[in-house]
Amino acid sequence: MARAIWTGVITFGLVTVPVGLYTATEDHTVHFHQLQRGTSDRVRNKRVNERTGDEVDTSDIVKGYELDEGQYVVVEPDELDDIAPGRSQTLDITDFVALDAIEPVYFDRTYYIAPRGKEYTEVYELLRAALAQSNKAGIATFVMRNKQYLTALRAEDRVLVLQTLHWADEVRDPSQELPELPSGRAGRGKQLDMALQLVDALSSDWDPARYHDTYQEKVRELVRAKAEGQEIVAAEEPPEATNVIDLMKVLEGSLQAARSGRGGKEPAGERKEKTGPRKAAARSSAAGTSAKTPARKAPTKKAGAARARSRGAGGKAELQKLSKAELYQRATEQDLPGRSKMSREELVDALARSGRRRKKTAA
Repeated sequence: MARAIWTGVITFGLVTVPVGLYTATEDHTVHFHQLQRGTSDRVRNKRVNERTGDEVDTSDIVKGYELDEGQYVVVEPDELDDIAPGRSQTLDITDFVALDAIEPVYFDRTYYIAPRGKEYTEVYELLRAALAQSNKAGIATFVMRNKQYLTALRAEDRVLVLQTLHWADEVRDPSQELPELPSGRAGRGKQLDMALQLVDALSSDWDPARYHDTYQEKVRELVRAKAEGQEIVAAEEPPEATNVIDLMKVLEGSLQAARSGRGGKEPAGERKEKTGPRKAAARSSAAGTSAKTPARKAPTKKAGAARARSRGAGGKAELQKLSKAELYQRATEQDLPGRSKMSREELVDALARSGRRRKKTAA
């Protein structure tokens, strides 16, 4: 059973409910100790006096605010406690705002709120239900560990959730902070239509269980491999940036791959179920069929294999003439593993090797 990291009361109007605050998330990062190279000796951090080099006990450490170089105002811990607002441990809701009006950049950490006793569950549920039906968040401040927080209290299924928010002066203005931003003329016309089709083709229901921290998995695999004396396999290089000149071709190739089920994000089991009809739709689209034009006859397996062999049989010089989108399309047709992470040159090499293998097999 989790322990509350803060206890107090929520107030809205004249209504008060005692609650506890609980951490909603946990860290799964792989943690390492610091060691001196060539030994198993731990390296530890110490608090030392900058002038004398002597270690300083925690009880002898106070806070100092630097007014000028070498001149400090010393503040004791209990002095900070004395001025802390909300010493009554009250989370007082002052406003209710539309939940979707809060820009995501303001959200910081997430906590669960629970009533402190069965006798308070009715009032707790009343507040939760009111927030849920109104789709609003209660804005409040409270103090925890000598720090005041701006918060948004919102409703989820059966539970109240507290989101700490950044203060307005903590959020940077992107137009002033970022070196390059697109003009208003960008993102229009056929390219936008194609991008919208790609978004639609890759759309699915939100299921957080489908996503995994693959980096942490690779870190654990690295530790296991080194412990067993195995060879370490380096990760692939990131893909090259898309050339604006080839953007439409890249979008078309991405859309065809998504519609065929190969560029989508579905789990493997779902992808197999959807591959058939999506492939047919992609072939129909590529053939240019419409209501006025009869659909072409679907190619047989032999014809498809022959076409794949002919497209993959091109030499490296021929492949170098193709755009990255065209190379990716060929790699998709041949189902080359790892193609989505390949650079243009890697696609050329992989397709050339595939063509040589197919020639040998045919011979």
